[in-house]
This record gives sequence, C-alpha cells and structure tokens, in this order.
Amino acid sequence: MTTVADHIIERLAAWGVTRYYGYPGDGINGMTSALQRAQDRTEFVQVRHEETAGFAATAHVKYGGGPIGAALVTSGPGAVHLLNGLYDAKLDHQPVVALVGQTALTAQGGGYYQELDLLNLYKDVAGAFLAQLDDPSQVRHLVDRACRTALAQRTVTALILPNDVQELDAVPEPPREHGYFTTSDVPSTPVTVPPEADLRRAVELLRGGERVAMLVGQGALGAEEQVAAVAAALGAGVATSLLGMAVVDQREPWVTGAIGLLGTRPSWDLMQECDRLLIVGSAMPYTEFYPPAGVPSVQIDVDGAQLGLRYPTDLNLVGDAGPTLDALLALLADQAAPTAWRERLADLDARWQKGQEQVAAQRAQPLNPQHVVRELDARLPDDAMIAVDCGTVTAWYARHLKVRPGMIASLSGTLLSMGGGLPYAIGAKTSHPDRPVIALLGDGAMQMNGVNELITVAREWQRWSDPRLVVLVLNNRDLAFVSWEQRSSEGSPKFEASQTLPDVDYAAWARTLGLHGVRMTSPDDVGAVWTAALSADRPTVIDAVVDPAELMLPPHFTLDQAKATAKALLRGDADWRGILRRGLPSAVATFGPHPTA
Repeated sequence: MTTVADHIIERLAAWGVTRYYGYPGDGINGMTSALQRAQDRTEFVQVRHEETAGFAATAHVKYGGGPIGAALVTSGPGAVHLLNGLYDAKLDHQPVVALVGQTALTAQGGGYYQELDLLNLYKDVAGAFLAQLDDPSQVRHLVDRACRTALAQRTVTALILPNDVQELDAVPEPPREHGYFTTSDVPSTPVTVPPEADLRRAVELLRGGERVAMLVGQGALGAEEQVAAVAAALGAGVATSLLGMAVVDQREPWVTGAIGLLGTRPSWDLMQECDRLLIVGSAMPYTEFYPPAGVPSVQIDVDGAQLGLRYPTDLNLVGDAGPTLDALLALLADQAAPTAWRERLADLDARWQKGQEQVAAQRAQPLNPQHVVRELDARLPDDAMIAVDCGTVTAWYARHLKVRPGMIASLSGTLLSMGGGLPYAIGAKTSHPDRPVIALLGDGAMQMNGVNELITVAREWQRWSDPRLVVLVLNNRDLAFVSWEQRSSEGSPKFEASQTLPDVDYAAWARTLGLHGVRMTSPDDVGAVWTAALSADRPTVIDAVVDPAELMLPPHFTLDQAKATAKALLRGDADWRGILRRGLPSAVATFGPHPTA
C-alpha cells in the first residue's frame, strides 16, 4: 500500500523535485523510508548539519539544479537547525520547500520529546505558505500549494509532517465532496512584460541621457544577452550586485564590476556621474552607493513590491527581465548610443585594474590574499561554478575574479551568512557533477561549517563524473571582516578574545579524509598550486596562510572611516605594525593615479 510519505514524494516529483538535502531522524522515518523505495528516481543527499541542507537547497536552485529546492529534516532540533539556511533562501528570493518532521498527532500537546510549536517557529521564514499535514487527503493540495507559492513568490514554503501521519495509507485522489480539494500541479504563468505605454515612457526617459548607468542584479540572470544589448543601445555602463556578477561578462570595459562596500571604484564613479539610471532585478541595499538624488531612473523587477525601495525611481516596470528588456530593445532600435561615456568608463576601469594588479602583487606576511585570488582568475575553467562565503574573501572575489559567460557564481547575498560557501559548493556539485566547482572561504567560515561538510565532500565525490572541487581557505587566524568593521566604524582596536581564531591545518584534515590538501605559504607557489588543484583527480583543499593585516579598503574611503581606523591604532590595536606595513602601499595602489598609457 502507498503511504502518505510515498504520495508526498510522488507529488513533489510532479513539480520537478527529485533531490532532497537533509539529515535523518525518527521524526521523518516515514519520509526516508519512502525515499528509499523511490531511490531509482529520487536522490537524498545526507549532509552533516541541517543548516547545510537549507543552504544546499538554495544553491540547488541558484546553480540550475531544478526549479525548486527541497530540504528534509527531523523534528525538534533538526527543525531549529534548518532555519538559517532557509532564511538565506527567503532573503535571496529562491523557491525552496522545507519538509519538517513533527511529533505524532497523538502525542501533540503533551510535552513529548522534541515537541515544538513549529507552526509558530516557521511562520516568519515560511509565512507565504505554511501548513501541517494532519490527514492523508491533504497531501495533494498542500504539496501543490507549497510548490506553486514557492515558485510564484520565489520564497520559502514549509510542510510540517507529524511522524504518525507519514505512515498512514495514502489518498491519491481526494473524494469529490464538500470540504476536499482536487488541485493542479501545473505551474502558474508569471507576469512577463509591462504595458506598452509604460515601456515607451521608459524609453523616452532613458533616451534623454548621455551618461546612462545600469545596476543589474540576480533578477537579470537568464537575460544576459538582453542586458548587453540594452546597455549597448544606451551606451551605458553596467555595475552589478554581488548576486548579479554572472549576468555580464566582467571583462568588458563598459562593465564596472560589483557595487557597494566590497565593490569597485569605477562602479562608485559610474553612479556618481550618471545622468540616467536603469535598475534591473536588483535590490542592493546600500543607498549611499546609488546616484545623488534627482537622477531620472527606471526600475524593472518581476515583483512589484521590490520596486522603488532603494532609490526614488521615476518609473517602475513589473515584468520578467528578459522579455521586458526585449520589449525595450525593440523601441530603442533607432537609438544612436553616445560613445564618450563608455570611453570614460573604460579609462576608469583600466586605471582601477592597474591599481588592483599592483595591490595583489605587493608582498605580505606570508601571503597576500588578493594575490591568491587573482592568480585563480586566469586559470578559471570556462564552465566553472564559484561558491563564495561571506567575509573579506567576498571582497577579493568581487575585485579580482572576472566572472564570464558560461560560469555560475553565487553566495549568501542578502542574509550574508558565514558558513554557506561549502554547502553552496555541495549544492552546485550535486546539481552539475560534470562541472568544476571552486569554493572561496575564510578560515572563520571553514571552522563554522566547512570542516564538517568536507566530510560530505569525501563521501560524495567518487559519484561525480568530474571530481574537481577546489576549496580555498584564506587562513589568517582572524575574523578579519569584523575586525575591520570595528576599526573603521567604531574606532575600536581588534578584540582578540572575540576575533582571533585557532590556527588549523585544513590541508592535513583534507588528507585525513582521502582528499588532496596543500598548505601554501610562499607567493612563488600560488600559480602552480592552483594549476595542480584544477587538474586533480579528486577534491583539493588549498590552505593559504595569508596576512591578517591585509586591508579591506572600500571603493569610497571616507574621512570618518580614516579617522576611526587611526583611532583604533592609537588605542593599541594588536596588529598596528602590520596595518601600517600594509596600509600605506595598499592605499596608494588603490586610490592613487594610474596612467594607462
């Protein structure tokens, strides 16, 4: 007899869900038994912690593994652990369905082991749709609504599954009676193109500019050709959010790179000097990095609730990026694009790149982390998938890696959670086992989730047709992003009890697990180590021992930030010598003039 759990698996498959990330427990025994029976057409990826299940389910969607990510966890602590990964999906607008075990119906309300009020616990992260399945006849309409809502609103939904209900006999077709639902598993058609009158207004507004800036986010993924074509028609420069870096070829001279605190100086200049702004699929929140007030602007987003939130836009267009840009392009067909603006942007970018090259080439003790990341750029495989953790490594990624067509790159872009890098790499690799993956982590993130999830990599890698997964750990024994935030915003010296990390030999740990591991301390070895890792016959961990004093300079370093940093040094920062040693040459190379001729 088919059980409720079997029916859940079957109905989810109708929505394209065949891979589940999770960790077992008695609260989901019915579900794992059903997956065992369906293992010829489904896959359960066992991770080391439920938080990873949420991150990996998010990455499953981001890296093209399927339309919906799925996380399956047990009751009580499993449900609590999952939340952080789900919040990553919610804040980055990724459709993920959480399947969460619960105490048996017969015991609920009695203070049973692991009994939590999951409907209240999950009502924020899965508020778009959250339900407990109490009767076999509910499976069809609850699964359908969870999947439809996740896709339509690009968000997290959750089903709470009491463990005794999972084992009941299924009711595949609810009776055609009062009080029952018979629902459809056909996805809804989304809004695609705004009204033509609004499109014409947008074209007239944008045509009036001589210095058009475009800000592109993850909402434009899949519309790469349209973004480039509209930018060409307008003679525009393009800055990207961190989540939107793969939308455009970062090598193009009209692409100024990432925007924001970790972004580039040309992106800052682009926004400060533009006379028109077009935002496509981005909700980048740092308002100080947008143009000064008063620049005529248009925003495109599939979600009308996201429009006009970051800048006082003049016209908001609700629609999918690709079809909307196609419609705009048809109206821009006779546009004579200005050229002087792009020439200026190309010059600004060339000067910035020259400075960044100099910064990365500067000697450090023992390794310059910017040099380590920059040396990867020329060696990136054309089909590389890049997973980035949160910290100073994010800045080096944004400034030194030129993401280009054919690559996929992502991170926890809005929650900004440490610990997501290796779970993302696992989600990417299980989605595309035939493609190489590079994970960029700091040592804080590696100690948080990485050392444990490396066990998952060791468990899974021999199933991959391409065994290459390279994990870079920037080992500076410091929670460096926090240290620099304290210095530049609070004027406080590094708090060693809070920020100093244990020095762990991550390469040795990798070798213990049967993987390759290299501890790197000499700048002369960086290129050769990357080359070897990217051609290895198994996953590799590069433990790069880097300088903790390497400065993370924002593209626009204010006087207040400089004063606060100086105050931190005067108050006895333990790294003051290293900061002075690295600070002056790094600042000169970053902000100094760089003739291109």
